[in-house]
Amino acid sequence: MASKCPKCHQVVADDDVCCAELKYTWKCKSCGKLSTGFVMPYGRCFMCGGENEVVEGYEADNPAKARIIEEAVQYEVDMYQFYRLARTRTQDETLGSVLEELYHKEEDHLSELEEKYHLHLDRAILNPQKSAEGSLTRWLFEGIQFTNDNDVIGVYDKAIEMERRTRDHFRTRAEELEAGVEKDIFRELAAEEEEHVALLEGEREQFVAERFSYGDEG
Repeated sequence: MASKCPKCHQVVADDDVCCAELKYTWKCKSCGKLSTGFVMPYGRCFMCGGENEVVEGYEADNPAKARIIEEAVQYEVDMYQFYRLARTRTQDETLGSVLEELYHKEEDHLSELEEKYHLHLDRAILNPQKSAEGSLTRWLFEGIQFTNDNDVIGVYDKAIEMERRTRDHFRTRAEELEAGVEKDIFRELAAEEEEHVALLEGEREQFVAERFSYGDEG
């Protein structure tokens, strides 16, 4: 037996989860702003960038599967924002092209999750206000000025660290589950992150070789 998504009215099969009505209420500890949504970037307020805390939630018909989807979307949103914000700050063309490719990949992956699970994400979580962007940028890139080669390497290192952490999380979650759709979701997500890790490691190695090997030869 199938049902219809309450937002887009598309037919949702029994083995799918429609998360259109699964929302949480978040309160910013800094400005007190209340926001409602499925996830928030890094748990941060998209008005000022302050830390959010969940104050109210709603259960889905299948809480276990909905929780898995929530985890997947949260990690994708976080990485999307990291790459997008880093791209706007770096002046290095090599790093910029890598970051742009990665943030577009995260954007595509989010769209796939949104379509598959009828998420209907609030676009505000992908495009926070400028005040929130400034706060997120200061917090994410603390100690990185984007003004020299060492800072570029720092961005690579942080991106690789985050991708590895995300990959390892998805792998662990997959190992904890019995064979089925949920396990497959986490395995697919882990494979996607492994691809990102390999890309970043290769680009970092090439960047270091091109920028610093010439000096050693002298």
